[in-house]
Amino acid sequence: MKNERKDFNQICITQTASTILTLLGITPESRMAPPIRQVLDRQNSCSRIFVYNPDAIAMWIYEKYIRYFIELEKDMDLKLPMLSVMPPVTPVCFGSMYSGLTPAEHGIQKYEKPVLTVPTVFDLLPNAGKKAAIVSTDGDSISKIFLNRKIDYFIYPSKESCNQKALELIEQNSHDLIVLYNGDYDYQMHRHTPEGKKALKALAENIATFQELESSIRTYWTAHKSALIFAPDHGCHKVSGFWGNHGQNRPCDMNIMHFYRFL
Repeated sequence: MKNERKDFNQICITQTASTILTLLGITPESRMAPPIRQVLDRQNSCSRIFVYNPDAIAMWIYEKYIRYFIELEKDMDLKLPMLSVMPPVTPVCFGSMYSGLTPAEHGIQKYEKPVLTVPTVFDLLPNAGKKAAIVSTDGDSISKIFLNRKIDYFIYPSKESCNQKALELIEQNSHDLIVLYNGDYDYQMHRHTPEGKKALKALAENIATFQELESSIRTYWTAHKSALIFAPDHGCHKVSGFWGNHGQNRPCDMNIMHFYRFL
């Protein structure tokens, strides 16, 4: 996906799949969008990758509330302005992020959660003899659209249980790729606006979770070249009253910031 408008970012989240695969030494599918050059220029291989997927954290939220990110940014090797896909809603976006395909190519083009039938990161890793895990809250997109793969699924009713399991998996050090989803900022944003107190509290908790993950990786993955990625799926905007939403072809919904840390 390419959008030449100057107010839209140019690196698309479709490039994330082949970036992960290439770092892990796996050749992407020919249909997948190419890997992110800036990442491979900085690090060309890893034996462990952890992807943290907080939902709906827009680039404009990052820019306006930069004070929340100051400590996180101190340890980052790359921060990349990224472009989501249309429509910028969760199952569509994660379908593209982990398949490397546009919505028209992978088949999810609206807010629905069918199991993807196209090749994804979660197919190519086990095919290459590598081990992957998804950790997600029950009913959310990541817990549904990537089912029926030869990977480990850890699906729980709460964010807290998911985060605890992710830390346990880091300590066990047996997966080449771990993906953790947290949807609490999106949940609070929809109900209390993107800048509401409860939404910003969830944002702060997401950042704290990412920092805790980094600390654990520093402790338990010392024998590996590792990558830790902070990768929201789409942005958001305020609507009338006390509501927030997303799904429009506007910079507020399409522009996001991803962070990479190499350890």
